Amino acid sequence: MRTASLTRSIVAPVLFGVLFLALWQLAVTGLEIKPSVVPGPSAIGEEFVTNLGTVLKGAAVTGGNALVGLVVGFVIGVVLAVLAALARVVDELAAPIVAGLAVVPIVALAPVLYTMYGANAETARQLIAAIAVFIPVYINTVRGLRQVRPVHRDLMRAYAASAWQVTRTVTLPGALPYLFTGLRIASSLSVISALVAEYFGGPVSGLGRSITTAASSSNYPLAWAYVLGAILLGLVFYSVTLGLEKLASRHSGTP
Repeated sequence: MRTASLTRSIVAPVLFGVLFLALWQLAVTGLEIKPSVVPGPSAIGEEFVTNLGTVLKGAAVTGGNALVGLVVGFVIGVVLAVLAALARVVDELAAPIVAGLAVVPIVALAPVLYTMYGANAETARQLIAAIAVFIPVYINTVRGLRQVRPVHRDLMRAYAASAWQVTRTVTLPGALPYLFTGLRIASSLSVISALVAEYFGGPVSGLGRSITTAASSSNYPLAWAYVLGAILLGLVFYSVTLGLEKLASRHSGTP
């Protein structure tokens, strides 16, 4: 049973990835596809290894901004969700604000924030990542906080528990799966939003600026190498949050 689970979760995806890369390389070579359309995996891998130091430096900058945005957006989202669950007026006031933030495009927001905080500061990118993180964390946490069974709520009321005691002992543990679902979504969004924000100005460091610089000089394999670095960075963020979810679920006793 364990071997079958391991095969399904690890071996099968790896084999599929190898097959996909092989077909990609064959298509690029056999059809003589130009690098400006899409370079082959071998060319991308060569540039990735050759420029590994630069890729890691850019990933550190983009990852740092994404991490700050992830932490800030997560904390604000959870705190506001708890307040919204405790007080209906907070929920009603927050709903239009959250809806408005959800539709704000990064393309429009980034230049405004760069003007406000300066083109040489990373603050704008961190704020954009925080906004992107806040939305799924808040929405999923609020949904989880509202899933408490009435019998559990009635039991705590019979024990004369305060609203905060009910939230801490019953509501929050039951909302953990929803909270971590939002966090997993947000972990990828933090990297994507920080990366996209780099396209519209700010410091020249970071993977986003490296991609645009390489593409503008027609070095497409190098641009794709930086894209590969961004993909790996996003996978790291997702894997860490997934590990945290499993750890928290094990300690809380949730399935």
